[in-house]
Amino acid sequence: MSEEKVIVLKPKRKDFEDIYFSGNQGSLFFSSTTRGKMITTIVVGLILLIMFFFKDDFSKEKFGILYFVSFLFLLCAVFLSVSINKVSRWKKQVTNYLNKLENCKVYELRFDDNFFTVNIDTEKETSEWKDFNYFDSNNEFITVEGKYSYMFPRKSMSEKDYSLLKQVLKKNITE
Repeated sequence: MSEEKVIVLKPKRKDFEDIYFSGNQGSLFFSSTTRGKMITTIVVGLILLIMFFFKDDFSKEKFGILYFVSFLFLLCAVFLSVSINKVSRWKKQVTNYLNKLENCKVYELRFDDNFFTVNIDTEKETSEWKDFNYFDSNNEFITVEGKYSYMFPRKSMSEKDYSLLKQVLKKNITE
């Protein structure tokens, strides 16, 4: 494959949204990043609430447990807020990217034996194949990770182009 191959994508916002936001990924409280922290915070909060109802039954020696559980609740809340902030920033970046795709005139992939280039309008990102360290594909999309990370929905290209891209990535990206 010494000559350069070109795959032109026809991006539709919905195709990308279906993949990016599948399975509660866009949810601030129940995404895969925040779900565990949310549940832990709720459980610790309930324990703290129950302890507050029975605080009159505590002796002075056991009152430290209430302070300890309060500290744990505060700690859980801080970790939860950091995770929510992370998901919020990711969601904002994805939305900006989707807005950019929605308005693009040209979205193409160019590759040869040495380089892989993604061209969105006038912005080009060129990488050598060695810059990529992982690729995966399924029935919905192809994902490529490395110096730059990409996700290409199957619906945005022809079946022939999807197969070609999968073969080229399998050949050039070694795990």
